[in-house]
Amino acid sequence: MAFARAILSAYQAAEMSVAGALAAAQITPDMAKQAHGRITAAQMEALSAHAMHELNDESLGWSRRPLPWGSYGMLIRASLSAPTLGVALKRWCRHHGLICDNVALRMESEGQGDSASIVLDMHEPLAADPEFCAVSLLRNLHGVACWLIDSRLGLQSAEFPYPAPPHADVYPLLFPGPIVFASAHQAGTRTARLRLDKRYLDLPIRRDEKALRQMLQRALPLTVLPYRRDRLLVRQVRQALLQHAQATHNAQALAELLHLSVRTLHRQLKEEGTSLQALKDEVRNEHAKELLQRSHKPIKQVAAAVGFMNEKSFIRAFKAWTGQTPAAFRDGTLDVNH
Repeated sequence: MAFARAILSAYQAAEMSVAGALAAAQITPDMAKQAHGRITAAQMEALSAHAMHELNDESLGWSRRPLPWGSYGMLIRASLSAPTLGVALKRWCRHHGLICDNVALRMESEGQGDSASIVLDMHEPLAADPEFCAVSLLRNLHGVACWLIDSRLGLQSAEFPYPAPPHADVYPLLFPGPIVFASAHQAGTRTARLRLDKRYLDLPIRRDEKALRQMLQRALPLTVLPYRRDRLLVRQVRQALLQHAQATHNAQALAELLHLSVRTLHRQLKEEGTSLQALKDEVRNEHAKELLQRSHKPIKQVAAAVGFMNEKSFIRAFKAWTGQTPAAFRDGTLDVNH
């Protein structure tokens, strides 16, 4: 309800009645006053849509000058011809600065690391509390990014420049990844950040003008509910299994590492035409072969390195993969190399 009240405050600033907006979202005046009240995603969508049209402001109050209805559609259209998500997001950030001058969006890359960031600097939000500005703007941009590549875009972190609010438990529903709030002594800055795997930026844009026209007819779910499919998930699972072999013995441990539920992990892998067991076998097989070929580690150490609890289960699995025992594979490989 805190987000709903932020929207209602935009009506107060414009000296307009909130009655129509509340009715559209089926929120009573008494419900709106509840400090710890909750509304559904559908109610938030209805309230936002009504307010954006009635106020003719897609920022719903946090922009110094209102962003007329259609502003964000224009930004999406300007990014649609980009070859990759990275180029599209850079265009979005640059063009956003042309229509709104009291916040700034920029892309940051972490050098040789695997991370990139979408950074929001809030110079002068109209509301005293920057929360609604950060949440609504970054959730909107994240939703559009997902739509452009037709994929869930998992986050390495979502970082906000204020202490955890009373309703902090809703943040993981809006931002799929670890949530970081500022401590009390850090509060006061106005910079928020979405940190993501840099490989998402290389994914191609999968939408066209026709898809955009269809999406704009009902765009607001993008700002409320996260995407489900993740086109990088298979690669992320492979990387996790390879880099954290000892910590990914079961689906629960792997899902926690990827900030997913076990059910979501299995469902999304199935949608991508594979399974966790198939990826485990593939990664372990490749890693085991490499260690057997390129090192003199004892078989027991190779088994542990690729994620097996004991040597016997590793030998049994390796023979099922290759038709050979690890020792026979190593001897044959060494003879060929020699």
